[in-house]
Amino acid sequence: MKKRRLRIIPLGGLGEIGKNMMVLEYDNDIIIIDSGLMFPKEDMLGIDMVIPDISYLETNRSKVRGIVITHGHEDHIGALPYVLSRLQVPVYASKLTHGLIQVKLKEYKTLKGTRLEVVAPGEEIKLGKFRVEFFSVCHSIPDAMGLIIHSPIGILIHSGDFKIDHTPVDGKSIDLTGLARWGAQGVLALFSDSTYAELPGYTPSEKVVGEALDRIVNNAPGRIIVATFASLISRIQQVIDIAIKYDRRIFVSGLSMIDNIHIASELGYLNIPAGILINFDELKKLPNNKIVIMCTGTQGEPTSALVRIANGEHHQIHIIPGDTVVMSSTPIPGNESVVYATINQLYHRGARMFYGHLESVHVHGHASQEELKLLLNLIKPKFFIPVHGEYRHLILHSQLAQSIGIPAGNIFVMEDGNMLELTQQSGKITGKVPANNILVDGLSVGSIGQVVLKDRKALSRDGIVVVIIPISRQDGKLASNVDMVSRGFGEESEIREFIQEGKELVARTFVSVNGHAHDRNEITNKIKTTLGQYFYERTKRRPTIMPVLIDI
Repeated sequence: MKKRRLRIIPLGGLGEIGKNMMVLEYDNDIIIIDSGLMFPKEDMLGIDMVIPDISYLETNRSKVRGIVITHGHEDHIGALPYVLSRLQVPVYASKLTHGLIQVKLKEYKTLKGTRLEVVAPGEEIKLGKFRVEFFSVCHSIPDAMGLIIHSPIGILIHSGDFKIDHTPVDGKSIDLTGLARWGAQGVLALFSDSTYAELPGYTPSEKVVGEALDRIVNNAPGRIIVATFASLISRIQQVIDIAIKYDRRIFVSGLSMIDNIHIASELGYLNIPAGILINFDELKKLPNNKIVIMCTGTQGEPTSALVRIANGEHHQIHIIPGDTVVMSSTPIPGNESVVYATINQLYHRGARMFYGHLESVHVHGHASQEELKLLLNLIKPKFFIPVHGEYRHLILHSQLAQSIGIPAGNIFVMEDGNMLELTQQSGKITGKVPANNILVDGLSVGSIGQVVLKDRKALSRDGIVVVIIPISRQDGKLASNVDMVSRGFGEESEIREFIQEGKELVARTFVSVNGHAHDRNEITNKIKTTLGQYFYERTKRRPTIMPVLIDI
């Protein structure tokens, strides 16, 4: 008799921070956990976001029963507009997460025809041969949930993003009692958040941040600018409460934050007394010591409000003497250089700065080592799959699991695209499915590849030189002088001599090959090679050279 096997396929989120998407498959049923995006890396020039490769799901679209969302952060819901345009399946999420998804789908004009279902902790839904039950977890956004998944071969628990905070801002902590109860009954496999598996001890409570913000606002002589994630609803509530305490008003800059505040307030997740939020005209009339400005941009995003303020490009807000800037976040791994560049710019403009290294203005929403061990001890899974983290986080989390007694052979450190086949007795990685980075550039989804990125890097590094070669239609000879236009190659005064000599070299090269070359591609390739060698010898730079042959 054939053994019953459950397939576990991560399409994103393993070996990286962001782009979370996990597939569970049994016979003819597939459920998807989360559908997130990843911020582009520094070398992904011009790319807006990175989303999971869902080609495996498109091939098996008839099996997909639904998407279950753990919480409303971008790395868990950001890819939904793209995924739902290709897979017409229901999405299940908590009340606040549902509202944030609606805002996102309206923005991308993909809301119409999408089935969004609201679920709450303690509720259960049936998706094919799977039953999914939801439980509360504490994270840096309200309404975060973990999942208890009843599969035909046993119970699976997915922690979602979590930490154990006994004094959360919204009063809701993780359901440890319920998890212990499931652990006593027997759990086949645990999927657990690995983001901060390298940090010893416990993650501090949000209460610490509230105390730090209170001190800063109390001592600030002028305006206060607080930058945080648009989805960090608990932090937004803390700022609102402190602004009220010190008789300040709040101006919000950043469309995503404005939208999130609106929906969270509408759904009852933010308590905002009338008159606290002000518009720009009201802002201009208030004294500086009565103002708090909230904005996005803690990850150095080029178009965000804080970065535009730092660069002096914001159309409403400019740093003035006495401004205090609070960056209430920690850099996402890989974003450190752009974040600190923003901090440096703000210092240059005269701001007083408070950020992670200077003050406790942020605590992350993920469990540290002792909390991770507590969850493992409560649940006592037979198999363990660390999720949500770079590869080192997954390895360190697997070592924690071994330290509390889970056999190494029952722990599976996976990467995106791996296919783990699990039975009640054993597990084995049996194959791989496509799990590439799908790059989003404006309206282009997936059409930008490594060749384009390589060209963009070359252009950003050494610039471009366009060579205009006028050719007579009558005899195929040069009709007039060669012209050149350069951008990003060098200052005009520096390269004037090289450009002039380059024009003469192109003219001689054209004369030497014209009539001997088989086609114009051969002519342009010869010009690119010859001119490229000349520029490198004279400048040690390699601009992108584009010959343009014009018939006259």
